[in-house]
Amino acid sequence: MEAVFRALAEPTRRGLLARLLEDGDLSLTDLASPLAISRQAVTRHLEILREAGLVGIEWRGRERFHHLNPEPLKAVEEWLMPYSKAWDRRLDRLYQHLKENP
Repeated sequence: MEAVFRALAEPTRRGLLARLLEDGDLSLTDLASPLAISRQAVTRHLEILREAGLVGIEWRGRERFHHLNPEPLKAVEEWLMPYSKAWDRRLDRLYQHLKENP
């Protein structure tokens, strides 16, 4: 899970994951085209995401396509669940207080 947090800490990598979520499988060219960084930098970001298990690669002919693997995010979601529940309880109490004291 530490590798996942490290990978998600960088905004460019979060943006790459968002693109893969929205657009599905993409080549390096497709991923790099809207970014103001080099293809080599995008390749390095993708390698970090791959090492964290967040991105997979599939070869199609001579081209590599990258796809999102959401499985490691499930572990993060499970880890965050107690904190989420605590905030939900606090917000519910706030809502009740505001409802009772207009």
